Parts: sequence; structure tokens; C-alpha cells
Amino acid sequence: MAKAADQRTQHPPEWARASAELVGTFFLVLVAAGADVIASVSGGEINHTSRYLASGFVVVAMIWSMSGVSGAHINPAVTFTFVLRRTFPITRALMYWVAQFAGAIAAAGVLRLFFGDLIVKGASKPGPDISNWAAVSWEALLTLLLVLVILGTAENEAVVGKNAALAVGLTVALTGLFSSPITGASMNPARSLGPQIVSGMTSYSWIYLLGPLLGATAAAALGYLIFGEPKPSELEAAHGKHA
Repeated sequence: MAKAADQRTQHPPEWARASAELVGTFFLVLVAAGADVIASVSGGEINHTSRYLASGFVVVAMIWSMSGVSGAHINPAVTFTFVLRRTFPITRALMYWVAQFAGAIAAAGVLRLFFGDLIVKGASKPGPDISNWAAVSWEALLTLLLVLVILGTAENEAVVGKNAALAVGLTVALTGLFSSPITGASMNPARSLGPQIVSGMTSYSWIYLLGPLLGATAAAALGYLIFGEPKPSELEAAHGKHA
């Protein structure tokens, strides 16, 4: 019995954590960018509502399936927030960032393999008449909302991990449903930069890196004001069941 208990509490190896982040981000980008690409290919059969519900649903699925192993960040801005909150070591964060961007680029590569140059339809860009700095500010604001939801669920031990999936997935969906024409409601540097790099449309990449990082920084600061110092449940949310 003692041996079985030890096996249940054994920490996942670092390669397993990195693999979970890579796979989770891969499928997030495959669905989120793929919905935009397939909407174009199909002549609009995938409508606006479907595209952003799909993004929310895949986030729910990835958190539900991967959170116990890695915390299911699947977003460099989320990892950055946990670093700022001092619940996540920078060495592990660097590994997560590599895995997240690798998964995003791999997903964009698969979309290019299937749909060729139409991968550009899945690359984030500001909407018409939206200035670059307005786009940065909007992405920062949406990321602030997303990360505050993540921190809020992390502070409540009863909803850490799989039970937080619904709140986070709904937030991803709602931001796209009400504001996608402004910036595409990315809130995730990996989701944006993967398709941008593969399509060669990198002129907007700095917007989708800077905006979410600013939003994550603001969320970390507000987190101290609203929630105070991190609780053990936040450590579990950041690292998975086996911190």
C-alpha cells in the first residue's frame, strides 16, 4: 500500500511536463488557427461563433487532460504570470516556453501542409483601422481578464485543475465572441507567433508578444492586491497535481 501511495505522489519527469505543454499548445493552435483557415477554405461554413467556441472548447479539453501533469499553461503569458507570482521557477518556465512555441510552430506547419499559403488566414493581425498600439493595449486588456480568471480559480482549492477548465475555456470563447474583429483575441504569444512565423507574416508579431506580457504583468500585480500572497492551491495550479 505504501508503495502504491508513493507512485501516486511521484512527480512527473520534466520531459513529461514539457511534452504536455507541447502537445497542449499544438492542439490549441491547430484548432484556433485551423478554424480561421478552414472558415476561409469552406467559404464561411465555419462561422464566427463556431470559430471562437472551438477555441474555448479545446482549452477546456487541454486543461482537463493535461493539468495534472504540467498545469496546462499552454500559453507563455500564463507561465510568465506564475513566474511573477513566484510560484514557478524560471528554469522550468524556460522549458515550458520552448515547448509551447515548438508546439505552436508544429501546428502551424501541419496547417500549411494541408492548406498551403492559406495558413496566413490563421495568423493574428489587428483589424482594419486598428493602430498597432491600440492592438497592443487591447491584447493586454484581454490577457489581463484571462489571467485574472486563472489566478482566481487557482486561489480556490475547490476548483483548481480540471474544475477550472470551464471558467478558463469560457473566458477564451467570450473574448473572441465579443472582440475578435479588433485583434483576433489571441491573448497567447504562442498561438499568434506560430502561424505568423510559418506564414512569413511576422510584422505584427511584436504586438502579440508585448500585449499579452503587459497584461500578464498587470494581472500578477492585481493578483497581489485582490488575492494576496499565493496559496498552496496556486502552486498546484501552476505545476499540476505533483508540484
